[in-house]
Amino acid sequence: MTGRSEPPNGPPENPEGGEDEYRSLVFDESFIRSARVQEFSAQERMGEPARAVRTLPEPVAPTGHGSRAAIVLVVLIALAFATAVYIGFRNPYPQPVTRRAEPLRTTVVPLAPRGPVPAGSPEQLYRAAPLSGFRTGAAGINFPSVRRTQNFSDSQITTALATVKDYLVESSLNPAVLTGQVRRPVEQLLDPDQRGQFERSLSSPADDGLHAATGWLVRFDPAEVELADPQVRVQGTLSYAEDGAGTLEIVSDHTFTYALRPAGTTAEEDGASLFTVRREVRFRLDREDLRLHRLELRTAHVQAGPQSCSAGATGTLRPLLAGERADARGPAATDPYAPGRPAAALCGSLAPLATPTPAASAASGAPGGATPSGAPPQGSAALRDYRPHPS
Repeated sequence: MTGRSEPPNGPPENPEGGEDEYRSLVFDESFIRSARVQEFSAQERMGEPARAVRTLPEPVAPTGHGSRAAIVLVVLIALAFATAVYIGFRNPYPQPVTRRAEPLRTTVVPLAPRGPVPAGSPEQLYRAAPLSGFRTGAAGINFPSVRRTQNFSDSQITTALATVKDYLVESSLNPAVLTGQVRRPVEQLLDPDQRGQFERSLSSPADDGLHAATGWLVRFDPAEVELADPQVRVQGTLSYAEDGAGTLEIVSDHTFTYALRPAGTTAEEDGASLFTVRREVRFRLDREDLRLHRLELRTAHVQAGPQSCSAGATGTLRPLLAGERADARGPAATDPYAPGRPAAALCGSLAPLATPTPAASAASGAPGGATPSGAPPQGSAALRDYRPHPS
């Protein structure tokens, strides 16, 4: 042969000797292992008729990286769970300090009249000054102007005042409580720590400064007296102040005047008389009390009359009724109607009410003896000693 000749099938498609379209593929060891089919060898094909290729099993992915990822995930879940448990046991917000209510300290002072107890109808007795300016029932228990304090909002203070008012209404105005028929409406408003003392005071009253039932509520013996008029006359004040960062102290100073008559008498009889109870009570409420609508009584100073100085009114109040006199009179220095905080004493002094007479009513030209200008009727100068609060 004398030189190069063309291939039998003609010149190659790439006469310049460049790379063909499959030259870029590298059939290395990893490519061969990842193949899904494999051709039988010539010897295997000679043995028996069979397919030209066999299917290889699915290659198993390496597990090294997957195992590490699973372990990291499990650790993260465990850390998140531990953090949640830790926060649950250790609250980041400060918990309120548990505080137990102290026992109520009570002082009950009977008020002895200076003469016979005046008689009359409830309407006539209530027209006398200063009772003519008293309001009826719960309307006489008014809130002061409310302003937020350093640690309590307006709404919290209003809630505290409302709770105290509910207590005063139930313990001083509820006819069923006044006559000893029920006690639950008062008890349910007390702090649970004081309910045991309350129960003992009502079941076994004692003059020990701790267990006087009349320090908790106003109560009469229904076998001795009854209400001649359920509309009790009320006048007084409420005030509040912070008692530490977490508690409010509310002071109630109210005078309640009841029209009473002997038990079993009829309403037509002109034999009613007035009985006055001045209650100065100090309450304490914390945020838990506000939430649960309850309160704690700290001190109760009660002055009630007309009674005898020897009445010993620790279980029930023992009024002197129309026409009765006291066995002794208390010193004038303990007059409970003087302005300011009542002074503790064994017995107080109570001036008799001067009821308007028909002659005085005719002279004044107004019903009940009141003058057109609203001044007290003539002959009522002694009422100046009777006023529980200055006008």
